[in-house]
Amino acid sequence: MSLFVPKFDQTVIVRDAEAEVVGRAPTAVKLLADSSATGGALSTQRVTLTDGADGARPHWHDNSAEMFFVLDGAAELLSGEDVVTAERGDLVIVPPGRPHAFAAVPGTDADLLIVITPGVERFEYFRHLQRVALGEVTPESLLEVQELYDNHFLRSQAWERRNQRGAGAARTPR
Repeated sequence: MSLFVPKFDQTVIVRDAEAEVVGRAPTAVKLLADSSATGGALSTQRVTLTDGADGARPHWHDNSAEMFFVLDGAAELLSGEDVVTAERGDLVIVPPGRPHAFAAVPGTDADLLIVITPGVERFEYFRHLQRVALGEVTPESLLEVQELYDNHFLRSQAWERRNQRGAGAARTPR
């Protein structure tokens, strides 16, 4: 077993009022700390979803685990072929290589703290998603940056079944 030791020498403090927010309801992402600020230890953001909104479509990371901590509300999370519901105070950790996705439970909002470890530079990825939402770049442009951000998309029958059960209206790809 190898041990990754991050290399940074300053305490990282991110003030809520100073954090950049990408997007707006139904999906807003507050950029907290990127990999470069933590010596590669982690990347973290806070995602706020309103009324059943999607946070991310099915994907996997080759080199990082992803942690979801529900600060408020309830979220549905895909992990492999299982869709689980996590509520306020619940923690879900998805290992590297495992397909996952997340959304607010239909009819409910969700506020999540998300941590990827070891870290990947992700802030520019979320800015790219914003450019897609604004029509500045095509959704297909995300396929060109999958390797760069270790964010690989896939189809998931389990997630599609969840959506077919009336999990909400139009979904925004993340």
